[in-house]
Amino acid sequence: MAFKLKGKEEKFFGILEEHAQLCQDASLILLSVCKGELDKAAGFRDIDVKEKRADELVNEIAERLRKTFITPMDREDIQLLIEQLDDTIDIVKDIADKMLMYQVGIASEGVVRLAEIVAKCLKHINKCISYMDSLKKNYIKVDGRVHEVIRLESEADTIYHEEMAKLFKECSDPIEIIKWKEILAAMEDVIDGCEDLVGTFRRVVLKYA
Repeated sequence: MAFKLKGKEEKFFGILEEHAQLCQDASLILLSVCKGELDKAAGFRDIDVKEKRADELVNEIAERLRKTFITPMDREDIQLLIEQLDDTIDIVKDIADKMLMYQVGIASEGVVRLAEIVAKCLKHINKCISYMDSLKKNYIKVDGRVHEVIRLESEADTIYHEEMAKLFKECSDPIEIIKWKEILAAMEDVIDGCEDLVGTFRRVVLKYA
């Protein structure tokens, strides 16, 4: 038989929760690197380990979707959530990689603030994922965290533009400008990705709550 009727006992939510926790953990490591509390090489290694585990979870979800006839949510929703989570941790790793590869100096206050927003967004996303298996009971909590991520994205957008303007105004080294411009752009990308993720949560809530 091609499919196994395992239904809602399948551990899809557990896999999503583990992936979301890996994303949050990676963001906290990145924040420590930006604050100068953790060596760039050590931070990248730690994030790389978490990203590799996250890739394993993406493959595990795909395998479970292939084998399971009845899933607790639409297959497309489960697949989209894991893909968006995986894109998130990939960008966090890319930021840490750039900081190490480019051997950048001390991060500015604006960069640290953006890293803090990344960590806050992923904390809210982690909590949202933990509510997914009981949306009828927790849809108000999910909606509250969705709104907070959207607010944080707006705050980050302002910081990003201020930091880019400051970089071009105050930095006279074109190589340094290129380095930090790429890092700032990646920071904005990961926060925009968090906004996309909570947009998915909002659609899922409307469908299942």
